[in-house]
Amino acid sequence: MKYSRKDAKDYARQNFKGLWAAALNPFKGADLALDEAGFAKNLAHWNADLGVDGVFVSGKQGEFYAMSVPERKRTFEVAADAARGKFGTIMSCSDQNMDTVIDLAKHAQAVGADYIVVHAPILHFTKAQDETLYEYYKYISEQVDIGIAMWSHPDSGYLMTPEACARIAELPNIVAIKYSVPREMYAKLTRMVGDKIQVSTASEEEWFDNIVELGWRLYLCSNPPYLFQTKTDRRIRDYTDLAFKGEVKKARAIRDSLDPVRQAFRRSRPAEKPPAHAKYWQELLGQVGGPVRRPMLNLTDAEKKAAREALEASGLGRAAQSSAA
Repeated sequence: MKYSRKDAKDYARQNFKGLWAAALNPFKGADLALDEAGFAKNLAHWNADLGVDGVFVSGKQGEFYAMSVPERKRTFEVAADAARGKFGTIMSCSDQNMDTVIDLAKHAQAVGADYIVVHAPILHFTKAQDETLYEYYKYISEQVDIGIAMWSHPDSGYLMTPEACARIAELPNIVAIKYSVPREMYAKLTRMVGDKIQVSTASEEEWFDNIVELGWRLYLCSNPPYLFQTKTDRRIRDYTDLAFKGEVKKARAIRDSLDPVRQAFRRSRPAEKPPAHAKYWQELLGQVGGPVRRPMLNLTDAEKKAAREALEASGLGRAAQSSAA
């Protein structure tokens, strides 16, 4: 461990910042085994070429729900080994089974992860969740020393209230939250917690405004940092750095210039196939993608054609081709 449990908040204040990307796990072969070499290659490219500061490992975009516990642990090991001294890691230990959460959390701590993230659980038969959630995160925090990020998303069937999050934020090794909620909710929580924890959300389209208006310093996180950038076209990194420095007008212009890429990505994404679409987009940019595992569906040839045409029309495709030439 790089810090003690009581120092987790201080460590995160100093180090948990910048652009963090939610990794897609590449699979290969007839048995859809984890492509460890491909994963490590992607991680190195995102950091060295795209300016990604940290990676979120085996979350929902990484298809953790379709992986065994040993496989999830292996992704932690590959990412931690690739990251040493270069970029940060946050390992997703989300699961409905508490024993699995704790097992994964202890493994993440043992292999040298910087932080873990745990999704708010699905809670059956409940309408008021605040006390249940406090005890849930309190129990996890007592089992490990590593810094913990909360994670609230509609997939749980409810949204954690700002009041519940602020109470949980008082626990010594709670250091952040990925708060996938309406802006008024995460803005309220930001005001409530001050610098006790880092508040962030997955929307890249809201990232610039959140730097400027809310003083955020952490993007946690989704896949735009490696899907909307190439080695020669690092506009998310560029506008982020300018906004951090207070050069708002320049940063806004760069942020706005990415709208054709955002629209192309959104326009070409089939409603039921976000992971497959993102993985194919990776391949078009020269990264390692691969197929998805069930229950997710792969793209049809027609859907791949639509993605290729959308990327080429966006302008980012041409930058990628120039980079590869």
